[in-house]
Amino acid sequence: VQLQASGGGLVQPGGSLRLSCAASGLILDYYAIGWFRQAPGKEREGVSCISSSDGSAYYADSVKGRFTISRDNVKKMVYLQMNSLKPEDTAVYSCAAVRSGGFTCASVTIASMSSSAYNAMDYWGKGTLVTVSS
Repeated sequence: VQLQASGGGLVQPGGSLRLSCAASGLILDYYAIGWFRQAPGKEREGVSCISSSDGSAYYADSVKGRFTISRDNVKKMVYLQMNSLKPEDTAVYSCAAVRSGGFTCASVTIASMSSSAYNAMDYWGKGTLVTVSS
C-alpha cells in the first residue's frame, strides 16, 4: 500500500492550492482518508478527514470554510482544495488511511484526539510542503 501526497508549493497569502493524495494497493472505497499537517517546531495537526461510508467530511476549526476535502474512489484519489491560504497554513501536509474508521476519521480534527487518530491510521504517506508567503 502506498499513499503519496502531491500538489504543494509556494503560494501568496490569499491564494489557492489543491493537494492530491494518490492511493495504490488498496480499495479506496473501504478507507477513510485524513489530511494532517506539521509546521516547523509545531505538533502535528489534523486538518480534515473524509469517511469511507457516506463521504462525510470533517474539518479543523482553523481551516473550516477555506478547505474542502473530496474523494474519487475510481481514480483512487483524495483531494484537499485549499483557498484563502494564510501564512499559518505553511506546513508539510500528508495523508493517511484507515479502514472503515468512522470514529477515527471524526477524531482527526478534534485537537485533543488528533494525535491518537494519526496513530490509529493503517497507512501513512509522505508529505508535500506548502509554503504561504509573500
